[in-house]
Amino acid sequence: MSEATAERRYEPVIGLEIHLQLSTRTKMFCGCALSFGDAPNTHTCPICLGHPGTLPVTNAEAVHFGLVIALALDCDIAPRSIFHRKNYFYPDLPKGYQISQYDIPLARDGGLGEVRIHRVHLEEDAAKLVHAGSSGRIHGAEASVVDFNRGGTPLAEIVTEPDLRSAEEAADWARLLRVTLKSTGVSDVNMEEGSLRVDANVSIRPAGEATMGTKTELKNMNSFNFLRRGIEAEIARQEAIVRAGGEVEQETLHYDVTTGALTPLRSKEYAHDYRYFPEPDLVPLAPTEEMIARARDALPELPAARAGRFEDLGLPADDARLLAFRAELGDYFEAALAADGEVEPRVLASWVRNELAARLGDVEDPAESRVEPAALARLVAMVSAKRISGSAAKEVLDVLAVEGGDPEAIAAERSLELAGGDELTAIVERVLEQNADAVEKVRAGNEKAIGAIIGAVMRETKGGLTAPRRIIGWTKSSSRRSARCPDSSAWTTPVTRRSLSGRRETRPPTTPPWGSSGGSSTRATLAS
Repeated sequence: MSEATAERRYEPVIGLEIHLQLSTRTKMFCGCALSFGDAPNTHTCPICLGHPGTLPVTNAEAVHFGLVIALALDCDIAPRSIFHRKNYFYPDLPKGYQISQYDIPLARDGGLGEVRIHRVHLEEDAAKLVHAGSSGRIHGAEASVVDFNRGGTPLAEIVTEPDLRSAEEAADWARLLRVTLKSTGVSDVNMEEGSLRVDANVSIRPAGEATMGTKTELKNMNSFNFLRRGIEAEIARQEAIVRAGGEVEQETLHYDVTTGALTPLRSKEYAHDYRYFPEPDLVPLAPTEEMIARARDALPELPAARAGRFEDLGLPADDARLLAFRAELGDYFEAALAADGEVEPRVLASWVRNELAARLGDVEDPAESRVEPAALARLVAMVSAKRISGSAAKEVLDVLAVEGGDPEAIAAERSLELAGGDELTAIVERVLEQNADAVEKVRAGNEKAIGAIIGAVMRETKGGLTAPRRIIGWTKSSSRRSARCPDSSAWTTPVTRRSLSGRRETRPPTTPPWGSSGGSSTRATLAS
């Protein structure tokens, strides 16, 4: 290994291929019902089993879902696309070929975020192989059995351009794609059940160069965490090979999430290996204006656009992104905002994201919780109006999450509302009288003694006096005034003071902090 090779910095070049099972009622080219978890081989027919003499018929709803995906990803829809036979032999493919699309796909040249979409095409899924053995993989399996229920399930394959430059970036973009597809309703995008499967094409090249390296493919990663870890492992493997003076081979790999090992599955095939040719039993797809209009009408507000709208409301980018990407939270936030238009969106969003979400437990949709959107909006409005402290509001939310109800009634029942006016005056007077030693220490210059007074007031108000500086100011002021003042003249007599320029000037009488002209000796002690 040369010194230049050892010091050279490499950058990853990553593209993704996403297989999405479509939520149609029946399979892609026959009338068998879709299923998950049913008894093996109970949803099959001569067409999806590839019996001689059978003819496929394209699922119209699958075509509609394909058009919706193409529009959601801002793709150009082909005026005419055709199906091809992709020929290869594997136990889960009874026909000996897969009906897919090759050089004329349904749609091309789209984009999502900063990543370009190369193509979107329709095809059928293969059957499911179940391998008997400790690993659950074909390598080392004692035997394998085939469940043909999945064979023929409608798939949309989405292929990106190699625009991603890190494993973390790839996982984040895949999350954006997932929430975008979920919002359209074309799939349940359940990765654990295989409705969304992600392959990653990975290569490295010297940083700053435009030439592509040899790519490898990581197959069928069914979680974003596994996708990130698999890509990181493959980048490290390729970099070690190149730095040692070797060459990366084009191949398909399996990433073992338990051991972190990468195992070759097969040498990477090229297009000519599949001997593509047009499917003679299917007519071309030629979407009409009516079909495209129907697909466009089916599009909801997409997550990226929703996040932008939330930012326009004043939400921080992270909050806007979370509420837009978790549609249930976003819907709840908007329902709460509509229930009380006076509450500040930024504050309400923070409560939904940080406080409500933490109390949902296993409930994914807050609309299914006991906390009504209007109730949360009223609670946040109470905090904003300083009728209740933040800590007390969290206590009210705890009750709402378990029992539901009205936040104002709960706060009143538990005496959590903030003291105000004469009540607050009485509390401060009582605390100062009960902590006379601390007051004297503060007058003598012991600043630390103020903590005992602040703590006592906060306890008395149940955290309701959220500005300890007011308490500090009131206590310190007692060192500048007489501790005994029989009347309120300290508040009603005009005061002569020096201005900043040094001139003496007379100012109007000061208003006491509790808004009353009358007062006791303790009130005078609190003057500031």
